[in-house]
Amino acid sequence: FITRYLSQFKIASDSSVKGKMKLIASTFACIAVFSSSARISAAFSLQNTASSRSSTELFSTVTSSNPKTSVFLTPSTAKSVIDLAGSPCYAYSLPLLRSAASSCLNFPNAYGLTVRYAMKACPNVVILKLFASMGIHMDASSGYEVRRAMAAGVSPASISLSTQELPDDFAELVDLGVKINACSIPQLERFGKHYANKGQPVGIRINPGVGSGGFSSSTTSFSKTNVGGPSSSFGIWNALVDDGTVGNIVTKYGLVVDRIHTHIGSGSDPSVWQKVAVRTLEYCKLWSTVQSCNLGGGYKVGRNPGEPTSDLQEIGKPVADAFRTFAAETGRKLQLEIEPGTYLVAMSGAVVSTVQDKVFTTGESGHVFLKLDAGMTDVLRPSLYGAIHPMTVLPGTGRDEDVGSETESVVVVGHCCESGDLMTPAPGQPEALAERVMRKAEIGDILVIDGSGAYCAGMSTKNYNSFPEAPEVMVDEKGNPYLIRKKQTLEQIIENEITPTGLTF
Repeated sequence: FITRYLSQFKIASDSSVKGKMKLIASTFACIAVFSSSARISAAFSLQNTASSRSSTELFSTVTSSNPKTSVFLTPSTAKSVIDLAGSPCYAYSLPLLRSAASSCLNFPNAYGLTVRYAMKACPNVVILKLFASMGIHMDASSGYEVRRAMAAGVSPASISLSTQELPDDFAELVDLGVKINACSIPQLERFGKHYANKGQPVGIRINPGVGSGGFSSSTTSFSKTNVGGPSSSFGIWNALVDDGTVGNIVTKYGLVVDRIHTHIGSGSDPSVWQKVAVRTLEYCKLWSTVQSCNLGGGYKVGRNPGEPTSDLQEIGKPVADAFRTFAAETGRKLQLEIEPGTYLVAMSGAVVSTVQDKVFTTGESGHVFLKLDAGMTDVLRPSLYGAIHPMTVLPGTGRDEDVGSETESVVVVGHCCESGDLMTPAPGQPEALAERVMRKAEIGDILVIDGSGAYCAGMSTKNYNSFPEAPEVMVDEKGNPYLIRKKQTLEQIIENEITPTGLTF
């Protein structure tokens, strides 16, 4: 079985031991990766009944060796998106966004739930307005994101800020109604000094000592998507809570701790998340003023066939029971807060690009390369994490009858003058070249990169090589595209550059 699929997913290697080891490692990953061109559209039914289905059903996958559509784009809709906005561009499915939001809003809880969208995942104004209209609050990671959310019409009282850099204007934001979680001892000191003896509410973000995320199975070692444990700088280290350091600062400035917050990583192990949730409740016992417990997000989403997706009902029910136990022990009924980002938008978005060149090399290590008009300027995750995205080749004509049946094994690369601009790395190995088997593509064909709703438009190397920021499009229930962000112009790229008077060359 493995041998059958190994021929479809190949690591570029030589006869070295290192090369052979990579080849062996790829064997065990190939089942989940070889069909990255697979149709996953069954995962997100466009019917209104989708919101009533379990989260596992919402993200289930259907494998096809040569799909005729991507997750939510047919050849004709993909062509209409390009005709409207140009190529490359981001496309989002309105029905899938609504379905994912409904799933999160149904998260099991004992005494009330606040869903906060981790807006860093994809901060377009239309997506912010959509979620806000459905009753979802915002989780901001910078003062700029707070201002961006308010500019979109989100009430300051519905915004929570947990940040690595406490902004200079944090007090102005707090006075407007924004909630802040102190994420370090210096942050807590700054906050306390400003609001000394005023009984100002504050949240405390704690690093619980473990984390979970991405391709790493370790809960304590470093990982780019792991934000808990001794190798992470996020949150106040738990020992500083246990030894009274945090409590002493709170008392010194007369602060009121009204919320405890933890977040352990993106794509976290559900079992680890549940254990941390129970531990977080223990910290809520330290202050009788705590009214809500924020457990962060990081719910795993399977972008590719064979990859698991967190069942929110399954992981949430034991946590809801833990809240009830807490209430029985303390007499306090805490509000639950969660902060999904990837779960809300990942599979609701895609990058729609065009194959603009096709080259090959020969010999034992030769490859066929598809060169896109997109790349790390639009989807950084493969280059940064070794992330694997589903890809589907569709005819450039946009006609269903032009969908071919011939396949080939290719390496997909971006348009940047950068060897790391690789769209098909080995899983979790951004330095390792890999091949995909997909429909044979010709120059001018459309290549859809699915699973690109999260951490793509909002996290890219835009303007590298002076490539402009790509436009964004929303696709409604009928397949109609609407432009929600225009393509950046060269004038906009350089408008802040200045040649000062008096500077000579």
